[in-house]
Amino acid sequence: MSDELSGKQVAFLVASEGIEQVELTEPWKAVEAAGGTPKLLSPESGTVQAFHHLDKADTFDVDQTVATADPADYAALVLPGGVANPDALRMDKDAVAFVRSFFESGRPVAAICHAAWTLAEADVVRGRTVTSWPSLQTDLRNAGGNWVDEEVVVDGNLITSRNPGDLPAFNAKLVEFIEREE
Repeated sequence: MSDELSGKQVAFLVASEGIEQVELTEPWKAVEAAGGTPKLLSPESGTVQAFHHLDKADTFDVDQTVATADPADYAALVLPGGVANPDALRMDKDAVAFVRSFFESGRPVAAICHAAWTLAEADVVRGRTVTSWPSLQTDLRNAGGNWVDEEVVVDGNLITSRNPGDLPAFNAKLVEFIEREE
């Protein structure tokens, strides 16, 4: 284990269910392997239900509700995908406000697959180049983003990827950007 992130906390924001498990667990492991401390945030306390596509997978304990979380406590924000997860998050005013506030702080925000829906709802893709699961391209363009089909896209403090196959590149960029944070 390296110490590049030396205990920096990284927020992982998810809804109560519908999270694509690998898009939560693989970036989580990458943060831990780099010496960071991942924390699971959600609109509700308790546990969240992850999925392997449409099949239920593991549950994970929530560390803090998003309504009580302070973006200043975290070096980066990760938004895992899954279809139902970001769809639910974009309907939660506290989650949307947290994403917007975090993005405006200039610290890294990383979203993969369908998670870009939450970015669109937070109105942070306008004028940015982003990628996502292909079915979101119209939504992201309508939100003012420039959608491209690439493995990983970095635009300022925003890191986006398309799908689980992009996780190695996504995780590498995430850790690289957190390492830069003072």
